[in-house]
Amino acid sequence: MRITRRTLFAGAGAGALALLLASCTPDEPEPKPVEPSKTPEPTVDPTPVGEIPEAAAMFRTAWAADPYAFGARSVTPAGVTSVERAALAAPLMDRVFFAGEATSTERPGTVAGAADEGRRAAAQLAELADDGERIAVVGAGIAGSAAAGLLAEGGFAVTVIEARDRIGGRLATEATDDWPVPPQHGAWLFAPDDQAAAKLALVGVGSVDVDGRAGIGADGEVDAPSTEQIAKALATAREASADTPLAEALGEELSDELRAALDGYSAFTGIDPETASSWYAPELPAEPHTALVSDVAPFVEDALGDVDVTLSTVVSNISYDEEGVSVRFASGESITVDRLIVTVPIGVLQTDAIGFEPPLPFEHRGAISALEMGHMEAVWLRYETPFWETTAGVWQLVGPIGDDAATEEPSAGEPEGDATEGEQPDGETSAPPVIRTWINLLPTTGEPILVGLVGGRDARGLAELADDELHELARASLAPFADPPADGA
Repeated sequence: MRITRRTLFAGAGAGALALLLASCTPDEPEPKPVEPSKTPEPTVDPTPVGEIPEAAAMFRTAWAADPYAFGARSVTPAGVTSVERAALAAPLMDRVFFAGEATSTERPGTVAGAADEGRRAAAQLAELADDGERIAVVGAGIAGSAAAGLLAEGGFAVTVIEARDRIGGRLATEATDDWPVPPQHGAWLFAPDDQAAAKLALVGVGSVDVDGRAGIGADGEVDAPSTEQIAKALATAREASADTPLAEALGEELSDELRAALDGYSAFTGIDPETASSWYAPELPAEPHTALVSDVAPFVEDALGDVDVTLSTVVSNISYDEEGVSVRFASGESITVDRLIVTVPIGVLQTDAIGFEPPLPFEHRGAISALEMGHMEAVWLRYETPFWETTAGVWQLVGPIGDDAATEEPSAGEPEGDATEGEQPDGETSAPPVIRTWINLLPTTGEPILVGLVGGRDARGLAELADDELHELARASLAPFADPPADGA
């Protein structure tokens, strides 16, 4: 059920109270499809070899710039352990509770971890609360929805308030007639044995298996990059006396194949190899990937049940003591509740979007500062007809491609020296990244749709591009795949 802010404040005396997710920055405008310059009505061969047509429609994410997330998922940098996540999960005076994928020590950065943590916080709160207490949940993502749903099942009156104009948080679908397979805003690729994927299927969310991999280099088809070397490096690093960044664990000299494997690993997990922990690295992608191909709303709605949700409402301050919690909104209004659960992403907690009075304890502030928000961005492209022939579900570019071939990338761990032309002082290149990892949905859905994935620092740069710039970048990155594949692709 959806309720308005007017209803929220009017019902405050009756206990229909709620809290909200975070940040007073207005929503970013929704990305618009890229319109083709001419109606694509191909006859014989619409695409010359090596050339990519304009997409009939484009959808893109921009989580790095999203004011209610500031990234895609929490990641663990070198030197940080699960202790920080557990510290963040600790309640404040048994009044304010924290939940979300960032507080998960078992499955951080995952949908399943977020849902588990929502239920964990709800159970913890329920043990302390008396009948009739006013309970609120901040955020209508899967963590907040799972928490609210469990509390409602336990007989508590609970309301969820969300800063966005929709539920789902980092799990949502772009509903539009332009796409026979709807683009996903957030999580949509799962391991075959993922707990969340199984639950999504139970509530009718459609999925397909994306299988088979293809590698393309400057001279055509190459072996698909293997993550075996990454797995070996992680295993060796975990035997060391100190945690090191993944890039350092891999060594200074990286082959083109290993670079491509590392790029794919970052695209699927959001890590930055230069800072990511080797001891607490995310699991390597497993095959086949389970890809969602329908609206994920039923999954979130099933978790929420009949709980009321107030949308488009933003909090600016949370004050708490042993008696209860006061919540101030960006509008200047305020409410009081007995207990609340905060499920905002770590990226929001790392800003001053929500103030806490008294300030958060040192352990919480330390955990928030120590964890990182990983970056993952995607660009969905729909074509009228496919320009490719390979049936592989995952494509990866290996080695320098096109204009990129003229510039050698520095090896991981290699000193970069002074900034040169086209390079920023911190070593990051000013040129946009190549999109090296692509998901091909044609074999399993019958629709000519490609999804480019970028992770880590390159994803931050991708989020800053205008739509037309991103579309041209995607076309350039896809050029090698327009060549007919070699036998066995």
